[in-house]
Amino acid sequence: MKFDLHTHHERCGHAKGSIREYVEAAIDGGLKVIGISDHSPYFAHEEDRPNPRLTMATSEFNTYVEEVLSLKKEYEDKIEVLLGMESDFLPDVAHVYRRVLESKPFDYIIGSVHDVEEIRIFDRNRWKGLNEQEQIELKELYYDLIEQSARSGMFDILGHIDAMKGNYPEFSNIPTHRIDTSLKVISECDVVIEINTSGKSKDVGGWYPSDEILEKALFYGVKVTFGSDAHVPASVADEFERVSKRLKEIGFKEWACFRKRQRYMIEL
Repeated sequence: MKFDLHTHHERCGHAKGSIREYVEAAIDGGLKVIGISDHSPYFAHEEDRPNPRLTMATSEFNTYVEEVLSLKKEYEDKIEVLLGMESDFLPDVAHVYRRVLESKPFDYIIGSVHDVEEIRIFDRNRWKGLNEQEQIELKELYYDLIEQSARSGMFDILGHIDAMKGNYPEFSNIPTHRIDTSLKVISECDVVIEINTSGKSKDVGGWYPSDEILEKALFYGVKVTFGSDAHVPASVADEFERVSKRLKEIGFKEWACFRKRQRYMIEL
């Protein structure tokens, strides 16, 4: 079964196209399930839209949910449309996000770490001038946040768990075994990780996470799912078949999909 659980649209300020266009692209691409999972607003911020190029306004949240639910009903004979959201994980205000997200009938929530020490993970400049020990500490802090997000119980899926390599490919070679610890935590918490194909648009030019991490994930019993992280309709289900093939080669037998916050597994 072909599906995609990670897509965005124009509300977030850095994607193109309406939700309807993503649904239509999914139908054209032969998908059985399309998940709409735009970036969560900054729910805990006093401003309605503090960064218009990163996420929708808080005042648009209800409209977003209503639109997806409306399209779910409209297209039910053609494709299953899932109501999702990619939520930032910000430990200090996680309780605010939890309360808001639990108030809506989501099919799933993706939890993503986008900021470490209030700096975006894709910021190339943050690595300048750091010695090896400082790089190790930064990488371990990133994975500590991922572990916290897994333990929070807020999320069904963890998004792009090595995306800090996106614009700094050397990230993968920073010597630490913290990823093993994180995968153990993710497995113990029974949270799914996604294979996210949007890394091709960054300096690293490949998927999140790496094959090495996926091999470790299989060893630790971590379940996986698929998300293109599409920011244009043409990217829906991008490289789905290649990912499926590679997962089989690694040794995975199935991957996860969701409905009403309940996981079910699909044979690869």
